[in-house]
Amino acid sequence: MEVFSHSKTPILFVVFLATFITLALGQGTRVGFYQTTCPRVETVVRASVQSAVRSDPTIAPGLLRMFFHDCFVNGCDASILIDGPSSEKIALPNSQLRGFDVIDAAKRQLEATCPGVVSCADILALAARDSVVLTGGTSWPVPTGRRDGLVSQASDTVNLPAFNDPVSIQIRKFTDKNLNTQDLVALSGAHTIGTAACVLFRYRLYNFNNTNGPDPTIDQAFLPQLRTLCPDGGDATRRVGLDTGSVNNFDNSYFANLRSGRGVLESDAALWSNPTTQRLVQRFLGLRGLLGLTFNVEFGR
Repeated sequence: MEVFSHSKTPILFVVFLATFITLALGQGTRVGFYQTTCPRVETVVRASVQSAVRSDPTIAPGLLRMFFHDCFVNGCDASILIDGPSSEKIALPNSQLRGFDVIDAAKRQLEATCPGVVSCADILALAARDSVVLTGGTSWPVPTGRRDGLVSQASDTVNLPAFNDPVSIQIRKFTDKNLNTQDLVALSGAHTIGTAACVLFRYRLYNFNNTNGPDPTIDQAFLPQLRTLCPDGGDATRRVGLDTGSVNNFDNSYFANLRSGRGVLESDAALWSNPTTQRLVQRFLGLRGLLGLTFNVEFGR
């Protein structure tokens, strides 16, 4: 699909996320899959997400992150929702995921009207789309018809992208999922909403690489702000916006912050330090006059 944008809130990476949500091509998915068997499915899911986000805006990035973590392991099969002593849900990278109750609420309502019809995998895909829309992103049609996975192992989460991965490792992890470097940068743009705990980046502020000083790539005007929010020895669980100044808006300011040395996570900041990913960040910023990109992404091909 080709996308054009001339506004300060371009839809380039929004549509990439839309493509990400349609990853189950070849598994019988199509738009309107439940048209006759459960025609209100999207209405029910949207209402559940709206209610939750209205009460707590942080649920939106939580659902989006949950969907990414689900898809990146064994495909978009809702295995992230399975309970168990060794399931994906209890793995360290998933320990702070939020929004499970939103999926459960939508599932209960759908089971009351369409018992045994709608998969949790489809509910999660729709909820992720609605989370983007509710934070200012553009909507898109989501093909449905996914089947729920039956296997969920915490050990399978080992290759999820980490907060301190250098670009080379990030590229390798995405390549292993048949995703390229452009996909990596675009999907990192989901950090335009949401927060990170101080424990995940505070080392950059005080003793980066055992230098007793900060990461030199951090904007010097931004450093005092981060240190105030995450003082050395302070509350490690305190959360800070990943997209400074626009934490609840799905826009492209995340990429602008990378350019300005205001990426919070080391893995995000590294995207500007690496020449290959920097060029892609610039494209999403429109610095080279790019008007459109074509995305065609699938897992497991």
